[in-house]
Amino acid sequence: MIEQTREHIFLYGPPGSGKTTLAEALAETLQRHFVDLDAHIAQAAGASIPQIFETQGEEIFRRLESEQLELACAETAACVIALGGGALLDPQNRRMVEKSGVVICLMDTEANLLARVRAQSGQRPLLSGDPAQRLADLLAKRAAHYASFNTLHVNKREVSVLVREIQQQLGVYRISGMGAGYDVIVKRSALAQVGSYLQQRGLPGPLVVVSDTVVAPLYAKQVLDSLKRAGYSASLVTIPAGEAFKTLATTATIWEQFLSAGVERGSTIVALGGGVVSDLAGFAASAYLRGVRWVVCSTTLLAMVDAGLGGKTGVDLPQGKNLVGAFHAPALVLSDPDCLQTLPLEEQRNGLAEALKHGVIQDAVLFEQCQQPFDSIDWEDLVRRAVVVKVNVICEDPYEKGRRATLNLGHTIGHAIELVSGFHLKHGEAIGVGMLAEAQLAVRLGMAEAVLPEMIRAALEKIGLPTCIPTGMDLEEVMQTMQHDKKKAGGAVKFALPLAVENVRHGVEVDAGLIAAILAELQY
Repeated sequence: MIEQTREHIFLYGPPGSGKTTLAEALAETLQRHFVDLDAHIAQAAGASIPQIFETQGEEIFRRLESEQLELACAETAACVIALGGGALLDPQNRRMVEKSGVVICLMDTEANLLARVRAQSGQRPLLSGDPAQRLADLLAKRAAHYASFNTLHVNKREVSVLVREIQQQLGVYRISGMGAGYDVIVKRSALAQVGSYLQQRGLPGPLVVVSDTVVAPLYAKQVLDSLKRAGYSASLVTIPAGEAFKTLATTATIWEQFLSAGVERGSTIVALGGGVVSDLAGFAASAYLRGVRWVVCSTTLLAMVDAGLGGKTGVDLPQGKNLVGAFHAPALVLSDPDCLQTLPLEEQRNGLAEALKHGVIQDAVLFEQCQQPFDSIDWEDLVRRAVVVKVNVICEDPYEKGRRATLNLGHTIGHAIELVSGFHLKHGEAIGVGMLAEAQLAVRLGMAEAVLPEMIRAALEKIGLPTCIPTGMDLEEVMQTMQHDKKKAGGAVKFALPLAVENVRHGVEVDAGLIAAILAELQY
């Protein structure tokens, strides 16, 4: 039996709430089929909605509505469906919809709804006569009904803002610009449904699941069982855990396992784990047989909010991180927040560094959310907010020719510190120190106010991340390692520097003497 993954998105709400406009924009963003239920009803009846009400009555309209709703729910591909304002008053319709997808009810003030209704062309049968009074009566009658759904308050906000908010609320995103595009889904119990997600997208087998010695004992059986229930033949490749094994030698081992497992050009690789696993498995998939499909199943906070999302794959060389790699877009990214329950505290901190970085880039609320006490953080909401930032940036600049370089905030210095430490510093720990150093660079260059480094320092301290370079680390070696940074262009290392929270400038060249001075100040 295949698990139900509830893929359809239904937009519902009172007249004038903007269901059709927003559903069409959301469908375009998610690259899904858009269904306007009222338009389908009119087409099936050969008459407009007002004509159906006038000549056949509301009872016939509701019957047609149920028939068309059943057809929409039966669509095999995930759709965004705009519903009429009373479509779910029928309990049977509601059960059918909630079985096949999720409902977002759009709400607004009565004044805004009335203004929008009056500005739109076309008659609304249920508001004929005195629209203001009829709308007031309708809202009063349906208040409890509308309130029983997950709601989104429109409040005259721009459609693009509302689209982003719906994606965040549902944990459903689409990254475009890298090949055909791919879905990103943040959902509890996603790992238990991975077989259904792959099957619905027509991803073929045989499958190979690549995991590591830490994650495989926790989640490999769950994933393999789900794949088996979906009819897949799948095998498991387990690699040593840790950044120290993100090498060409490990990649060669993975390729040999692909060969033994009978991986074909049409096969799919599943990366199950954190950022190291997704980097390695994605790179192996990008080169094997000149490229096979792959899917990311992120199990760490770091991978969920950053490493597993963007299709950047690669391995380290002794001289630097990620110096060999490829842009190879996955076919799907699944992040299961339930996995964070088994994540050690140090790994939660590790991932929060990247989430904090995303807050600095584009989301002040996320920046504050990262600083809450760990036992009060809504991890699912935090992941979804952080993913919104990265998805927006990637879609704008998929191949890092411009704004995507802002995602390198903290990484130019951080990667060098991480490598020179022999990976005794975790990625997030190094990136946090890198962000602080780069904020201080921005202040010295007159690009940022002096308060910014202190804000970042305070945030890192609240998370429990270090704010200094370990005593004894060879700073000259850090400087030399930065010269091998993959973001180097025209012989110069380019920095992404924070000017303020929600304001990062990329492509900034910085004098080596100033960098060395900042590093020295941070070593204590």
